[in-house]
Amino acid sequence: MRKLALALAVASALAGCTNAEKGAVIGGVGGAALGTAAGGNDVRNAVVGGAIGAVAGTLIGAAADRRGYCRYRDRNGRIFEARCR
Repeated sequence: MRKLALALAVASALAGCTNAEKGAVIGGVGGAALGTAAGGNDVRNAVVGGAIGAVAGTLIGAAADRRGYCRYRDRNGRIFEARCR
């Protein structure tokens, strides 16, 4: 139950982020996990893996954003993308 609550909290926190921010978080967590798994149970491995993953995730997430387009909300609350004004 506790893991589910934590997963829901993380998912709701990421819901309002841009692709670059989401990529940084996901890349950082994944990189820390891979750094720990590959290098053993050492904090330095997790930190290095997390830093590399965060940078890679940010770059990949930024590439996913459409340049020249902005997100708008209509009067019904729906979010849509259109050319920036």
